[in-house]
Amino acid sequence: MSGGAVLALDQGTTGSAALVISEGGDVVARAYSEFTQHFPRPGWVEHDPEEIWTVTARVAREAMAAANTGIAAVGITNQRETIVVWDPETLQPLGRAIVWQDRRTTGLCRDLKEAGHEEMIRRRTGLLLDPYFSGTKLRWRFERDRELAARARTGSLAVGTIDAWLVARLTGGAEHATDPTNASRTLLYDLEEGDWNEELLGLMGVPRRILPDIRPSSGDFGVTDGDAIGAEVPIGGVAGDQQAALYGQGCWEAGAGKCTYGTGAFLLFNTGTERVGSRHGLLTTAACDAGGGPAFALEGSIFVAGAAIQWLRDGLGILEDAGRSDAMARSLGGNDGVYLVPAFVGLGAPHWRPEARGTITGLTRGTTREHLVRAALEAMAYGTRDILDAMERDAGFGCTGLRVDGGAARNDWLMEFLAGVLGIPVRRPGMVETTALGAAGLAGLHAGVWRTPHDFAEAFSAGRTFRSELAAGDRETLLEGWRRAVGGALAAAGLSQ
Repeated sequence: MSGGAVLALDQGTTGSAALVISEGGDVVARAYSEFTQHFPRPGWVEHDPEEIWTVTARVAREAMAAANTGIAAVGITNQRETIVVWDPETLQPLGRAIVWQDRRTTGLCRDLKEAGHEEMIRRRTGLLLDPYFSGTKLRWRFERDRELAARARTGSLAVGTIDAWLVARLTGGAEHATDPTNASRTLLYDLEEGDWNEELLGLMGVPRRILPDIRPSSGDFGVTDGDAIGAEVPIGGVAGDQQAALYGQGCWEAGAGKCTYGTGAFLLFNTGTERVGSRHGLLTTAACDAGGGPAFALEGSIFVAGAAIQWLRDGLGILEDAGRSDAMARSLGGNDGVYLVPAFVGLGAPHWRPEARGTITGLTRGTTREHLVRAALEAMAYGTRDILDAMERDAGFGCTGLRVDGGAARNDWLMEFLAGVLGIPVRRPGMVETTALGAAGLAGLHAGVWRTPHDFAEAFSAGRTFRSELAAGDRETLLEGWRRAVGGALAAAGLSQ
């Protein structure tokens, strides 16, 4: 099957989507299905790899059937850090996948820190020693399952993040491969070497032979088996979800950044060919240049973004529909000193204070539900500014403009306010499914659907650009109020700022 369209498989934390995207930039067809979340113990989160594969293959077939067009390539983007172990001969999973949200290795991470390994890990990987990442998940499994550990030593099992699992299943076991953006989230990959690192592998007890090959994000990942999705199609692109969104947004040069606003928010800032180590609480990660080759980025996350609006709607009942938040925020001439610090699960980057909890400051008898809704929206902008400031200090240069996507990016008032707080243009694309778009672009470039990255970018509508209309003095007054509110949240938890 060949043609001018790309099948983008977007495998997320709660579901899998398949989009058929044409050379001209149209989404010809799409399909989506959720899958089961497993919570066997407090703090544990698991997925059934076989169910993920079954769901992903089904939506791929559905989208291809609905599109009724030739498919030139398949691109994959995926939830990062989630780890799968499987039999390379039978392609059967050996237990459930441990999901990125899982916290079972908290004690192991603490032990590794106390043993003095954190600085080496940070220097090599650009990451924090945290249960979030894949390496400690694998060590935990091997320490608790001697048979599994023995199979790992003899090379009779395979491990990988979700992208590698899908590549294996799509190709009928012919390929065991990942890309740098996913490899860089495992605690096993040396950013400078661009490869698995022996010291890190030894520390986590992971033999190199069971890990996937690392290939360029826009490159050859094999050909789908005809039985897998009903057609033999080359797999030409792979990237973790946030890096795929960075690519799909056209953030290919140093100084370009994007923020995805969902339940939380993820901000990535391209630093080009320079690997920038953070001194301000950020992560350093692999990214893609215009051709899908190696690049670097700084990454910061806000734990609670759109979830604050959900809380106002579902927890407090003061908002019937999240879509009304735009009009409610506009109904006020200002915030009247009301700030919400949504540290419901602690503060993320650049503070990294898990003990902090949410606070609301500036309440008076005149405070209304509109003030609380506006404060929740404003908090997304202030949190973005905090992270972007840290990124610019680390990189030594400024952000040329921020690209945005995700559900909350549809809120025009928030985008206007964000541009004002940042003091730089904010661009929202015409197609907000930028993770799938990035996977399609990486695969389509390799397959020749788009001749150049410029051709790929030109195929999609420009969207809308929001520009700052906030005076510098007003901006600083708002930010000073936010800093005091954050200080108050920290003080309430007995922490210093």
